[in-house]
Amino acid sequence: MDGPPQLPPELWVYVFSYLSTEEKHTVRSASRHLRKLVEHPSLWKHYIVVLSELRRYTYGFWHTLNHRKLTRVAVRHLRRKEWRRLIKFLPSLTAIVFMDGGRQYKEKYLDNLARFPELREIAVRNATWDEALLGPGLTEHLRERLTHLSVCNVRLPSTVDFISTVSELSNLRYLLFHEQGEGYGLDTVRPVPRSVFHSMLLGLKKLRHLSWGMKGEPPEPLPDDYLSPPNPDQPGSYGGPALTSLELVDYPETLLPENALRSLTSLRSLSVRYRYIREGVECRLRSWISPLQQLESLTIIGGNSLTTYTTTLPPRVNSLTLRVAITLKDMDSIAPKVPGLEHLDIEQNRSSGSLCRRIPMLFPQLRTLRIRFFRREPEKDLLSLHKLRHLVQLELLVERSFILRDYLNGHPWPSPCVQELINELRELSENRITVITAMRQRNLLRECDCLWEGD
Repeated sequence: MDGPPQLPPELWVYVFSYLSTEEKHTVRSASRHLRKLVEHPSLWKHYIVVLSELRRYTYGFWHTLNHRKLTRVAVRHLRRKEWRRLIKFLPSLTAIVFMDGGRQYKEKYLDNLARFPELREIAVRNATWDEALLGPGLTEHLRERLTHLSVCNVRLPSTVDFISTVSELSNLRYLLFHEQGEGYGLDTVRPVPRSVFHSMLLGLKKLRHLSWGMKGEPPEPLPDDYLSPPNPDQPGSYGGPALTSLELVDYPETLLPENALRSLTSLRSLSVRYRYIREGVECRLRSWISPLQQLESLTIIGGNSLTTYTTTLPPRVNSLTLRVAITLKDMDSIAPKVPGLEHLDIEQNRSSGSLCRRIPMLFPQLRTLRIRFFRREPEKDLLSLHKLRHLVQLELLVERSFILRDYLNGHPWPSPCVQELINELRELSENRITVITAMRQRNLLRECDCLWEGD
């Protein structure tokens, strides 16, 4: 065949939408015709291009980015001339991620953001600011425009001043703030004061997703109503935004009271990520989720044994992620609580037992399943998953050290034995199940180092 089949361009674009970025670039180099098709803007709509040393890029490179209508970039550190290049060649940026700057910055560093009229999303990672991160001029420019703000592992001169500034961004829908601390050297992390935090929530009426975390452990627990600002017009009622998604990152068990989430009746998604568990402290997760009967998605990373809270899982949960040691007994206790579960993400180690054999009986409605194997490979019981009649996607992952060890011995992942099982599973399911064995691509805009589970 001299060229690709003569298919309508829109059909080719649809086919290419299933390719990874690397595969798209491979197709791009095959022929001029395919290059034109694979450059269609719809294929790059949510892509984030990582830029460094901007002076090395040619006019052709910038032309390609503009042809794809790319509006999202990630950068490490921009010098003055690089700012000029970015403004000149990508004036329609809608999102920018400053990652791993590892430097000390002044307030004026971000002032150039005011020169991007379409900017809606900003993320800042791993850096130190000597002065305010968002100055008065930039804040005024972004007040009605910014919808997403993500700040993680950034040392600020004053956390209180920063949060007070954030409260002015009235159009925010998404806020991620993982507190690092103030000043330099070792210090005790001080939570944002209740009054300042409440003022922020009262000002951000459109906020729907909140990811809140801190490094270190404060000396005293937070007030009972920390997450529930009172309505100034109706005393006694909740006055904050109608959050649909809440993420608590690195919160010690004793920091939040048992009734901390009781007022968040609009929540549909809850994620709790523990850094460690102190022995002798009663698990409060049970009391946190008990009143949240409207929850549809629940993620627990680390923490106490599953037996301490599985009996209180809300029945409407259809997506469940558990990064804790899990046994067959745990699975048996979870299944009756979430009869409509469609998405399950778990880990399996040597003590877990034959989970794959039990899953079809316990969770017959599953549409996606993700299993991360520790110190072992999938075994023949994997074939039992073809009994899940609604399953369309299966992710099989192993820890990176396992892959590296086997690569050194000449055994790639998936190994020949696992690949044979995968082929057999596909055959049994009549190719209904898509099997993925590689970690998905990281979303640099949403996933900071605290949240990313890749190696």
